[in-house]
Amino acid sequence: MSAVAALRWLAAMGADEAVEDAPRDRLSAPPPAPAPPRRAAPPAPAFSPSLSPGLSIASTDQLVEEARAAAAAAADVAALAEAVAAFDGCALKRTAKSTVFADGSAEADLMLVGEAPGAEEDRRGLPFVGPAGRLLDLMLAAIGRDRESARIANMLFWRPPGNRAPSPEEVALCRPFVDRHIALVRPRVLVCVGGVAAKSLLGRTEGIGRLRGRWHTFAPDGGSEEIAAAALFHPAYLLRQPGHKRQAWQDLLRIRDRLEGEPPAT
Repeated sequence: MSAVAALRWLAAMGADEAVEDAPRDRLSAPPPAPAPPRRAAPPAPAFSPSLSPGLSIASTDQLVEEARAAAAAAADVAALAEAVAAFDGCALKRTAKSTVFADGSAEADLMLVGEAPGAEEDRRGLPFVGPAGRLLDLMLAAIGRDRESARIANMLFWRPPGNRAPSPEEVALCRPFVDRHIALVRPRVLVCVGGVAAKSLLGRTEGIGRLRGRWHTFAPDGGSEEIAAAALFHPAYLLRQPGHKRQAWQDLLRIRDRLEGEPPAT
């Protein structure tokens, strides 16, 4: 196997993150480690609240509050993008190559929010530009839309290593910026693409199969003015399960009719 083929195989298996600056020869024998000096065992530390198991939760709550304050201070979408780029509270930012904020028009009447950037999105700094993104482009074209007539974003702004599922803490840290983004764009229709976005934005526990096919509402910034919201199978899921494309097509037609002023179907 050539070196290039080996690298491609590693990337396909998810090993696409460098963990050391220089390669290590793991076939050579390691040098003998020096014997550690003998020391007396230190006395056990007294209990301190700083060592309590709740520290990480308290820290996450504090970071969420910082994210909420930064999002609320953004007067427009451009300022919000700058606030996201400056936010260092999410550990994913340290392993990602790019901050993936959004694509499309900030004045669109249709907004789609997916899960998280993948490898191609991380490289290019744009959401939905990999294989799933190309399918999403075809889905939009089928109802007379494209990226210029929609707003496209994700629940996370940074790629989880190996494309793993986002953790609840990561979603919570990015959520204030997502909510503010929706409030600033204020689309007529919000489409939650995939289960992570649907359950988070709609505040539901059901899977995407139960949430799709009917209308929901989303109130940006907790206000009284609600936005019509729909759930849609993620294009990455449809690539794995093409048998569900028929249901996705029905959902797209329902979204198109709502955008064109047709009364919502029950």
